[in-house]
Amino acid sequence: MGLLSKKDSKLILDPLADNNPITIQVLGICSALAITAQLKASIVMAISVIFVLGIGNVVISLMRNVIPSKIRIIVQLVVVAALVIIVDQILKAYAYTLSKELSVFIGLIITNCIIMGRFEAFALGNGPWRSFLDGIGNALGYGVILIIVGFFRELLGSGTLLGFKVLGDPIEKTGLYAIGYENNGFMLLSPMALIVVGIIIWVQRSKNKALIEEH
Repeated sequence: MGLLSKKDSKLILDPLADNNPITIQVLGICSALAITAQLKASIVMAISVIFVLGIGNVVISLMRNVIPSKIRIIVQLVVVAALVIIVDQILKAYAYTLSKELSVFIGLIITNCIIMGRFEAFALGNGPWRSFLDGIGNALGYGVILIIVGFFRELLGSGTLLGFKVLGDPIEKTGLYAIGYENNGFMLLSPMALIVVGIIIWVQRSKNKALIEEH
C-alpha cells in the first residue's frame, strides 16, 4: 500500500486538472493577471501560496474544534496574515529585488479567495493530514496555471525566460530576430493574461467534455 490512499491522492491530483481552482472554480484570477508577466514572479508566487495554504490548512484544522463560529473568519485571516508575513520576510532577506517587484501582491495572498475558500470548505471539517494534502493540491493547481501563463507571457512578450534571452537578441538581431521576429508587447499587458487563461480553459474543456456539463 502506498503512502497515500486513492482518496487522499485525489486531494492532490484533482486540483491539477478536473477541479483546478483557476480554470474550473475561477478563483485567484487577480494574481494570475497581475504577476504573470515574468516567469520568475509566477514561480515565486506559486511557491508562496503552496507554503501559506499547506501550512494554513493544517493550522486551521488543528484549531477547528476550538474556534468560535462567529469569529472564524477573523481567526483565519490572522493565521494567513502571519504566514504571509513569514513569506514576505524570507523574500526580503534572500530575494530583495524580487520582493520589491511582487511588493503588494505578496500581501494580497491574505485575501486570496482560494486560501479562504479551502479553510472554510475543507480545513474546518477535516483532520490535519487530509487538510495538508488538500492545501498542497489546490496550491499546486493554482501554481501550475500561473507558471504556464508566466511562461508564455514572458517568452512571447519579452523573448526571455527567467530573464535569459532564449529567442535571440532583439538589438543585435540574432536568433529569431534575424528573420524579422518581433516581441509581442501586448503579452505584457494584464488583459493578455486573461486571454491566456481563457485559452487554457478552452483546451482543458475541449479535452474533457464532462467539465462543460458540470460547470
